[in-house]
Amino acid sequence: MKKILRGGTVINASGRQNADVLIEGEKIVAVAPALSCADAEVIDVTGKLLFPGFIDAHTHFDLDVCNTTTADDFYTGGRSALRGGTTMVIDFACPNKGETLGYGLSLWHKKSGGRTSCDYSFHMTIDDWNDEIIAELPKMFEQGISSFKMYLTYPAMMIGDENIFHALRELKKLGGIAGVHCENAGVIDALIAEKKAAGRLAPASHPECRPNPLEAEAVAHLLRIAEVADVPVVIVHLSTREALHEVFAARERGQRVYVETCPHYLILDDSRYRQDDFDAAAGYICAPPLRTKPDQDALWKALANGTVQTVSTDHCSFTREQKRAGRDDFTKIPGGLPGVESRGLLLYTYGVAAGRITKEQMCALLAENPARLYGAYPRKGVLAVGSDADIVVLDPNAEGVFSAAQEHSAAGYTPYEGMARRGAIERVYLRGQLVVKDGELVAKNAGQYIARGVGAL
Repeated sequence: MKKILRGGTVINASGRQNADVLIEGEKIVAVAPALSCADAEVIDVTGKLLFPGFIDAHTHFDLDVCNTTTADDFYTGGRSALRGGTTMVIDFACPNKGETLGYGLSLWHKKSGGRTSCDYSFHMTIDDWNDEIIAELPKMFEQGISSFKMYLTYPAMMIGDENIFHALRELKKLGGIAGVHCENAGVIDALIAEKKAAGRLAPASHPECRPNPLEAEAVAHLLRIAEVADVPVVIVHLSTREALHEVFAARERGQRVYVETCPHYLILDDSRYRQDDFDAAAGYICAPPLRTKPDQDALWKALANGTVQTVSTDHCSFTREQKRAGRDDFTKIPGGLPGVESRGLLLYTYGVAAGRITKEQMCALLAENPARLYGAYPRKGVLAVGSDADIVVLDPNAEGVFSAAQEHSAAGYTPYEGMARRGAIERVYLRGQLVVKDGELVAKNAGQYIARGVGAL
């Protein structure tokens, strides 16, 4: 079946044009003004913005962590993503120490296969390093895994500086890239011990144990290792202006550094932790924590000038009940926020409509850059001939508020409850299939695993 989306404004990172889009099967076959095709269904999208399907390159669905499991699995998380215009997620396959990469990948395929409404792929977490892991790395690339995750915090996932260096060197040989969670585990633990000794166990202590300089120190630490290894890296969920300065310094040295941030670091601040209501405050516990308004301003400027390349969600959702595990000890609150359904309209509302970024920049941050960086371009991330017909039809004139009552996440709440919203996701096409119509899901479990190649941004 052929379809023509007629009368809209096509948005790509490279520019915009008033053009029609012709879809045949799963692919875009033409993008041009005044297209005609006798046997095509014509859909009027006059006045609407057409974006490539958004890609969320940082989600955690069906993850066992903190003695519980995330509220959203691939079924609910995929539905939530699709409703928000995200047609592809890249989740993290996370084997435990002592488990093989192959085992972790197989497990995540079992969790996601036949249950996911958007397309999906995986980064592979490296939380162990030995000859078996090294031997497995080429096999990961053969199966479409070209990106990996490492941690400078969380003892169960840390492999130490020596092994991080070796891992970066091995990935360089294969053409892969690593994203790294940058925080200083030792000093965080020392600060937590001080808070506990003082009896300060409420959520307000959480950001005080993870202050801005510790993220900057960890970013600088990683970037010096990457400098010696002579390999590009991705700083995931960067949240502070001090960490940005370390990125600037590395780039001045000639390093290739890519940066991801998240909507909650752009829009929410650390005052949320100081609410008297435990449930309200605990709902914002994440790592790194929410920061200050000056940090937000710095991050928005970094989006506008290209310092930050992608905006992902780090969607790691827990219910209010799950968060209550830490009612008497903030360190026991599962860390993470829902956000995969809100991201597109948050960027449109508080970025584009507020004059902070352009529509083209929004497209780059949410679609083209993650597709390029993680080896899915030009199949994904662009509205062009030959690309998958993943299309978001956004009504720029709609208004409303963000509300959990309208979302599909199993978390049961949204961090953005009651905040003003500009725009609405009217339609979403996934590889040519209409999956969201008039804001409602009309198809589910249509997602496919997307094998990726070597990325290049």
